[in-house]
Amino acid sequence: MDVSIVETSGLGDRSYLISHHGIAVVVDPQRDIDRILALADENEVRITHVLETHLHNDYVTGGLELSRTVGADYAVPAGDDVDYSRRPVADGDVIDAGPIQLQVLHTPGHTHHHVSYVLRDDAGAIHGVFTGGSMLYGTTGRTDLIGPDDTEELSHAQYHSVHKLADLLPADTPIYPTHGFGSFCSATPASGDSSTIKEQFKTNPALTKDEQSFVDELLAGLSAYPAYYAHMGVINSAGPAPVDLTPPAPIDPIELRRRIDAGEWVVDLRTRTAFAAGHLPGTYGFELSGSFVSYFGWLYDWGAPITVIGDSPEQVAEAKRELVRIGVDRLTGAATDDIDTLTNGSQLGSYPVADFARLAEQLGTGSASILDVRQTHEYDKEHIPGATNIPLHELPDRLNDVPAGPVWVHCGSGYRASIATSLLDRAGFDVVLIDDNFAEAGKQRLTAR
Repeated sequence: MDVSIVETSGLGDRSYLISHHGIAVVVDPQRDIDRILALADENEVRITHVLETHLHNDYVTGGLELSRTVGADYAVPAGDDVDYSRRPVADGDVIDAGPIQLQVLHTPGHTHHHVSYVLRDDAGAIHGVFTGGSMLYGTTGRTDLIGPDDTEELSHAQYHSVHKLADLLPADTPIYPTHGFGSFCSATPASGDSSTIKEQFKTNPALTKDEQSFVDELLAGLSAYPAYYAHMGVINSAGPAPVDLTPPAPIDPIELRRRIDAGEWVVDLRTRTAFAAGHLPGTYGFELSGSFVSYFGWLYDWGAPITVIGDSPEQVAEAKRELVRIGVDRLTGAATDDIDTLTNGSQLGSYPVADFARLAEQLGTGSASILDVRQTHEYDKEHIPGATNIPLHELPDRLNDVPAGPVWVHCGSGYRASIATSLLDRAGFDVVLIDDNFAEAGKQRLTAR
């Protein structure tokens, strides 16, 4: 029995291909199904079943298209209301894929109808459990995505679901969650790349705390999540359109300038330092790395056409793949010429890049306006006294709260700050990007708790 992991690090998620004796089952596939198809070909297996643990809130599923492409059965939790034909599964059902057997367990919490799948071979031996957004590594899936009226009920349900898994399964059972690798679907940050039921008894708060303490702590720890989540459930319920990964049309400098002047979303994918050194005024800077797609989806005007500027066609293709995973399909053009060529004779914009040591020097000789774009709970834990805290996702609607410039902008690593500085630069602010790890601020004795 082989379990192959398909990592989607930009969203902090995992999909799985289970294979045995030439047969394969897929759990929670992302929308870009070519990765799964290539893996199945590599393993020389035939996909007979595609399973969803829940209707996803953080990405557009590839399950429907994959099942249609390979002619597989498509299993979705029975309580989820969808507009397409599927196999509804409920607690106690068994997915019979010949040498692969999967027992369905109802594990509500992340959603009302969430299920987990216990993996067995045809002799009945347990080889793992696919827990979706239920039991994660050292945490659980968040419980506030359905709505505020359901959150407390789902938090209690999450506690009981984790106990159900722990009570029913052997201690050495491997756990295969979908979320928890940087995903905003985690209630708190997950820990580790693998785990078992036994290990979760030591690290998972649902198993180390009493029910009310767990619920109280979970509710207190819930922080903001990306705005694009509001669209994912709708798309997944209706049935996503087939994915389109064809390259966007090339855009020349004149058309590029027209789109910028029209106020369209023109997004520069280059590194944050390259953008700071020279960019087309009026563009957005979203470095294509790390959490690009989560923060892009958080700030994006849903449905607006997008033009991208990249270093290469390969970078543009990577960006398109990231964007279609969250249903952003209106990538209407791309420019990959040298940035100086794209100016068409106009002047580039730029702003300084500094670190916390340089900020300490500035504060030592005078004062500085500091903007902290981390989330509120991060700021409350530790911050630079006198800094204004405006979380990145709130910044477009709170420009009037930004202090007078030059504004030194920081976050935890420099990534969110780089997006914020591009937004502020676009709005006409005088900015300095602090491209540094926040731990360095403590080393410079700039912070207070």
